Amino acid sequence: MTSYPDLQGQTAIVTGASRGIGLAIAKTFVANGMRVCITARNDENLQEAVRTMPEGTAIGIAGKADDPNHRVDVMDRVAQEFGRLDVLVNNAGINPVYGPLKDLDLAAAEKVFSVNIISTLAWVQEALHNPRLKFQENHGRVVNLSSVTSEMPGAGIGLYGISKAGVSHLTRTLAAELGPDIRVNAISPALIKTEFAKALYEGREQEVTEQYPLKSLGKPDDVAAAAAFLCSAASSWVTGHILTVDGGLSVAGGSLS
Repeated sequence: MTSYPDLQGQTAIVTGASRGIGLAIAKTFVANGMRVCITARNDENLQEAVRTMPEGTAIGIAGKADDPNHRVDVMDRVAQEFGRLDVLVNNAGINPVYGPLKDLDLAAAEKVFSVNIISTLAWVQEALHNPRLKFQENHGRVVNLSSVTSEMPGAGIGLYGISKAGVSHLTRTLAAELGPDIRVNAISPALIKTEFAKALYEGREQEVTEQYPLKSLGKPDDVAAAAAFLCSAASSWVTGHILTVDGGLSVAGGSLS
């Protein structure tokens, strides 16, 4: 793993981080000398994740990403425990529905947009509006999790892709508005081997990987490495960028269906 010494002593919030991509990002930050606050809905799983990192480097605060009270609590706890915020990673996302848009439950659609798009914006607002965190003074960095489905329709996961297209455009817009003090970028992964994505590859992994020029699915650490780069001084002139991490799927004309 590439090391970024400039991250030493900095603090990050990573949402949706009790497992998978979010936890891999948190661990990579800690390995680079950062302290992290991770969030997720299930407190038991969250505290178990905290215990996988060295003592004193991580705290876990359970709650729903789209709950305003939870966001305030997280920011206040980070200010109290760490005294600053340098990095915000909006990884929390949901995809509770599967099927064509013509049959989609609109209430479920509203929930997906609430968590995947609106709460992403809300976390950024909360970080900026809490003066104790000094997010702007610290030249804060935001990394949002998008998806290659934002660019290529996938059978059964159309709504998820639409929400991630919103995340990508939100990222670009925030980057334009918040510079020069805040950098905002996103990562757009293809299929990553996580519990969240298991339905897309379980039982047919070899068949799925044939679409990828690199002939393998992604790992959470692949996304974590990209996140560390986007938060480090190595990317100091990069903002508003959607970094594709997809094993070549998009250039090969593949799909996630």
